Amino acid sequence: MDVVVIETRPLGDRSYLVHDGEVALVIDPQRDTDRVEAAAAAANVRITHVAETHLHNDYLSGGLILARAHGALYLVSANDDVAFERTPIADGGTVHVGRLTVKAVATPGHTHHHLSYVVSDGEEQAVFSGGSLLYGSVGRTDLVSDEDTEQLTHDQYSSVRRLAAGANPDAALYPTHGFGSFCSSGPASSARWSTIAEQQETNHAFTNADEDHFVQELINNLTAYPSYYAHMAPANRQGPGPADLTLPESLDATELSRRLADGEWVVDLRHRVAFASSHLQGSVSFEYGRGSSFTAYLGWVLPWNQQLTLVGAEDDVEKAIRDLCRIGIDSPDAALGAEPSLLAPGTAVVHYPRVGWEDLLHGRSAGDVVLDVRRTEEYDAGHVAGAVNIPLHELLTRMAEIPAGTVWVHCATGYRSGVAASLLQRAGRQVVHVDAKYGPS
Repeated sequence: MDVVVIETRPLGDRSYLVHDGEVALVIDPQRDTDRVEAAAAAANVRITHVAETHLHNDYLSGGLILARAHGALYLVSANDDVAFERTPIADGGTVHVGRLTVKAVATPGHTHHHLSYVVSDGEEQAVFSGGSLLYGSVGRTDLVSDEDTEQLTHDQYSSVRRLAAGANPDAALYPTHGFGSFCSSGPASSARWSTIAEQQETNHAFTNADEDHFVQELINNLTAYPSYYAHMAPANRQGPGPADLTLPESLDATELSRRLADGEWVVDLRHRVAFASSHLQGSVSFEYGRGSSFTAYLGWVLPWNQQLTLVGAEDDVEKAIRDLCRIGIDSPDAALGAEPSLLAPGTAVVHYPRVGWEDLLHGRSAGDVVLDVRRTEEYDAGHVAGAVNIPLHELLTRMAEIPAGTVWVHCATGYRSGVAASLLQRAGRQVVHVDAKYGPS
């Protein structure tokens, strides 16, 4: 048995290609299936089965697309109500993928009908746990409904034990979530590898012997999650279509200027430092780059299902289109170029100050406003005296709550405050971007 990891770092997820050297099973593929195709080609294996652990809440699945392309069996929980043909599978169901045996284990908690898969080649086992057992924690349990959260948390506690009892202690563990995904809960570990035995020794879902205490603790620690999640499970239930990764033709200067003047969403992908120093009036900053959480925050902050125009270098625009397709933001337009002012010469070029933490503490004037755009739990753990807290994902709907005066905006690292500064300036506020790690002392 060989397991190929296909990582989607912007969303904190992993998909897997599991094969015996000839045929393969794909688990929890994302919508841009060309990455899976490339992995299968590199391994010189045929994809005969595709399996979902659950109807995903944080991305659009590529499972149906992949199964149809290969004539593969598409394993989806028999209890999930879906609008497409699939091979239903339930607890205890077993299929053979070449020399591999794949057994489904019901592990409700993250969703009601969640399945994990124990895969064996006769000697070794691997456990694919989706949003059930993660490294250091478990998948969050509040994505179905508020009314179901407590019961699903109890289910999650029981499910990880049931999963561990049905696998070898030395079985390798391969979760889908937990690498930065908002689908994880609790103290999810940044580990790159683990086993069932290791999790039994270290994961709070096992080490907490009091089920009621675990349930209450997990629920109390659940934090906000992206608003675009509301659109993912319904789309996955219908069966997403193929992703269009085509790079569009660059808009001409007249059209780009019109969109800015009309208040359309024009997203500048450059680094926040470059944006602060010079950008087109009316554009907003969502820095594209490794580890930037670009996809999650753009999908969370901007209004859903509105036309976007991406402004940036061709390579960044291509990558952003791929990332956005994973959450159902399709066919954005683009204005290609590293210097936005050259793309719309008739539009004003503006800027705003970018400062460090010491400037925030000692350099602002009386009457200035400190805006903390971290999440509520971050603010509650410690904040600048007198700071107004409006989490970034709530900013567009709560602008009127910000007092008059120049707004000094900060977060934990500078990324979210860069987005917020651009939104505030677009709304007509005088703004100072505090581009620094949070440090109140």
